[in-house]
Amino acid sequence: MYVVVEKILGYDEQLPPDWACDGTTGYEFLNAVNGLFVDPAGERPLTAFYQEFTGLTDPYPQVVYERKAQILSSSLYSELTTLAHQLDRLARLDRRSRDFTLHGIRLALREVIAAFPVYRSYVNGGVHETDQKWINRAVVRARKRNPLLGKPLFDFIRDTLLLKDPPSGPASDEYRAAQKRFAGKFQQLTAPVTAKGIEDTTFYVYNRFVSLNEVGGEPGRWGASPEKVHRYFADRAAKFPGGLSPLSTHDTKRGEDVRARLNVLSEMPGEWTERVRRWAGLNARHKRGIEDEPDAPDANEEYLIYQTLVGTWPEDRSEPGALAPGDDFEPRVQAYVKKALCEAKVHSSWINPDPDYEAAVAGFVAKLLDPAASAEFLADLAAFVGRVASYGRLNSLAQTLVRCTAPGVPDTYQGSEAWDLSLVDPDNRRPVDYAAREAMLKDLTDRAAASSRGPCRLARELAVDLSDPRAKLFVVSRALHCRGEFADLFARGGYLPVPAAGEKAEHTFAFLRHLDGAAALTVVPRLPVALVPDAARPPLGRKVWGDTALELPDAVGPGRWENVFTGEVIDDTNNRITAGEALGAFPVALLVCRPG
Repeated sequence: MYVVVEKILGYDEQLPPDWACDGTTGYEFLNAVNGLFVDPAGERPLTAFYQEFTGLTDPYPQVVYERKAQILSSSLYSELTTLAHQLDRLARLDRRSRDFTLHGIRLALREVIAAFPVYRSYVNGGVHETDQKWINRAVVRARKRNPLLGKPLFDFIRDTLLLKDPPSGPASDEYRAAQKRFAGKFQQLTAPVTAKGIEDTTFYVYNRFVSLNEVGGEPGRWGASPEKVHRYFADRAAKFPGGLSPLSTHDTKRGEDVRARLNVLSEMPGEWTERVRRWAGLNARHKRGIEDEPDAPDANEEYLIYQTLVGTWPEDRSEPGALAPGDDFEPRVQAYVKKALCEAKVHSSWINPDPDYEAAVAGFVAKLLDPAASAEFLADLAAFVGRVASYGRLNSLAQTLVRCTAPGVPDTYQGSEAWDLSLVDPDNRRPVDYAAREAMLKDLTDRAAASSRGPCRLARELAVDLSDPRAKLFVVSRALHCRGEFADLFARGGYLPVPAAGEKAEHTFAFLRHLDGAAALTVVPRLPVALVPDAARPPLGRKVWGDTALELPDAVGPGRWENVFTGEVIDDTNNRITAGEALGAFPVALLVCRPG
């Protein structure tokens, strides 16, 4: 049977190799691909600006620790107390541990769980080497934070989780059974604490660069280098080629096209910070104080709102020249902001809401989106988004093709076949107009069939205006059709990075899938702002790419490569294909070479 596991892996966590499954549902894939389109040069200036604008300077690990501790002291306090009582009973079974107090045990457990580096361990009658690593790491971190609790207490917790004998001698059957019960309950608690503390709290508090605030992500780490992504794909091809390859899911905090657009901000930190300063000045008059809070929203919430507007601002206006978007946009943003406030648990929460504060923030958002109250802001926002969105579409087409051709099984979330600027649930669970998508797909098929130049003409027409939702559907449909034709190649084929040389080499990401003489070459652009300073012009042809060329590995001999999107054929005579040839008519390329 085909089985994938709905498991969120930590940053350096591996799926246990002895699990009888084909891989995970792919959150680690999603984050690796997303990180590929984040410019590393943006980290320092955007971090400095975030700290200056919000006054928040705690590093990400500190925020995670505090929020997990908060969850353990509130919504999951009863579960922590139950676990502490269970460990207290175990401690009384041995003379070396019976002097530990229940209060101290509860505090130490809270610290170990708050420091636990992954969702959970899998101690079940035995201790795997990886479980030992996570448990040891958590205990060491907790002890360093709380030296006054004493090393013996933390050692007792560690030894209990690792099913070790007590200090006084070999464990009795009763003692060992109690250890196993405790280890099972412990790991059943670390998972929800991590989910609630990180996904449902930290991701709404640590707003440095919210494109990175994704399920399974590590927002404290800035993006992913091409080399790291290549290593991940090669490892996936070798170990779990059947894992799912999503970019959006029912649980993601932002849709894939929102993240693709926000990633552009990492390439223009100076322009972005200038805009935010200007917008904050224009919109300060819309804030109002609530009791001891001088301004609502606070600066951190305001920064999240601006990122949200840039990421989701629709390009189809309700009428030509209108400043405000369609009728459903403000309710969607308002619902998201209310959820963000309650999940963050700073000024309000689901359990203890503050209606006055929420109303003040809702009023601020309403003023922002009211052309009568914020005409200058909306005009500036729309102009900025227009430029950012053009680059964002390039990022999105690139990550879409990577999703469809990298090792794994492409997983297309409902509605994301075309441009989709959804936020977290319930926004990403709105009804999907499948009839419209079917009509678009039929139109693409009919136009390709009717054109005397086949898909080449269609690709060039779509490249002229990538805001057309058919542009993304074109990439999805043609790439998946190619997968169907070369099913074994994509299911079992090897993976090889394809390096680039030349003046724009850093702006390419390419890889090869190969099997029994057949091969497929994926070529996509990255970091488009420096590649094409004119946002309206897609990165096509030799004028953009210059002498940049892809150096094919020796494992693939010379052959004829057909471009799946354009129908063009490139003759490779020296294991070298220029980027200008591959990306001459359309911004991404999938080239196939048939065996023989």
